[in-house]
Amino acid sequence: MIRKRLVILVSLLMVGSLAAAAPVLAAAPTNDTYPNRQAIAVGFTDTVDTTEATTDAVDTEINANCGAPATDASVWYELTPSADMGIVVDVSASNYTAGVIIASGSPGSFTLENCGPGASAWFALSGVTYTILVFDDQFDGSGNGGTLEINVAEAPPPPEVTLTVNPRGTFNSQTGTATIGGSVTCTGEAEFSFIDVFVRQKVGRLFIDGAGFIEGFACDGTTQAWSVEVFAFNGIFKGGRAITVTFALACGPFQCGEGFDESIVMLSGKRK
Repeated sequence: MIRKRLVILVSLLMVGSLAAAAPVLAAAPTNDTYPNRQAIAVGFTDTVDTTEATTDAVDTEINANCGAPATDASVWYELTPSADMGIVVDVSASNYTAGVIIASGSPGSFTLENCGPGASAWFALSGVTYTILVFDDQFDGSGNGGTLEINVAEAPPPPEVTLTVNPRGTFNSQTGTATIGGSVTCTGEAEFSFIDVFVRQKVGRLFIDGAGFIEGFACDGTTQAWSVEVFAFNGIFKGGRAITVTFALACGPFQCGEGFDESIVMLSGKRK
């Protein structure tokens, strides 16, 4: 009898030990599927355990025009802005590689607005409802989810760019190139910038066309001089009037700002 009781006691202890050692599985997020999508607003932030989130046919449908390699561990959100604005959904702080898809419409009629890994932004219209899918894109080589850090905020404004073109430029009689210059002022956050110049000049019966560009100007609010050498496509530039069309572009993390000028420039011989 004593032996039998010991066997029962040992068995109970083993069962209890196994139960204590068994991992406690996280429940699937409440917004795991499209019908249970979570309504949010600009300024929304959250931390979500997505390890038990699933994927289904609606994920596949909204991803059709995005082409993400996978939509594992997906969760759904819905946002209807009260004003026109740029909005960014940032999930880059998550402990796995997460992607974002934004679409208007509904299942059967989704229209892709934008998508991307880590973060995605779009220009949202007041009163329009947008669906947001956040998922494990497996760019780190594995799924399924992890700790999702999501932040939804108004996108920073594009850089402000002001461009001027000097009324006089030069041409090089040996190379046939023209040099156009001016000034540019840029204020805001810019990740890259460039100036692109197109020149057209009538020489005899022909129109000589050419283009040139430079990369990189500071976006620190100061006014900077710029100069671009323009190479002709079909001849050489000479002295006289020329039409110039000039673009200055500066792009921040999510939006770009542009300066534009269309002018008549007088080309004269380059001094040696």
